[in-house]
Amino acid sequence: MKTTVDQKIIDWEAAHAAARAAVEKAESMGVRVNVAVVDRGGNLMSFLRMPGAFIHSIDLAIDKAYTAASFGFPTKAWMGAIGHDDGMKFGFSAQPRLIVFGGGLPIRIPGEAEWIGGIGVSGASESQDEEIAQAGLQAVGLGA
Repeated sequence: MKTTVDQKIIDWEAAHAAARAAVEKAESMGVRVNVAVVDRGGNLMSFLRMPGAFIHSIDLAIDKAYTAASFGFPTKAWMGAIGHDDGMKFGFSAQPRLIVFGGGLPIRIPGEAEWIGGIGVSGASESQDEEIAQAGLQAVGLGA
C-alpha cells in the first residue's frame, strides 16, 4: 500500500515574483489592489498590499486565491457552474472563504492537469482584478 503522495507546489520565490508582477501591472493600470498567492493547500505564500488599496479587499484577495486553489478553476466560473440550482447557491453562499466572482485564478504548470496553488487580486473591477492576476502568473511562466 502506498502511504505517500508526491505533490508539486509553488515555491516562495515564484509566489513572491507573481505577487510583485501583479502589483506592477496594477500600478501601470492606475488601480490599487491587494494580491495573495497561496499553495495547493490554501496556505498563504505571498501577499502584497498597495498603499490606498481597500482594507476589506485584503481578505477578499486571500479568499479568491484560496477558492481558486481549492477547486482548480477561476473564481468567476462559479456562477456558471452553479447555474440556476438554488440549493447550490444557498449552500455555497454559507461556506466561509468561498468567492464566486472574478479575480482568483488557479496556478497551473503549463501542460499539466494538476494545479499547484492560486492567486487572488482584489481592489479594482472584477475584470481588472483578473487581468492583474493573469499578469502575475505570466511573469513566472505559469499563465495561460
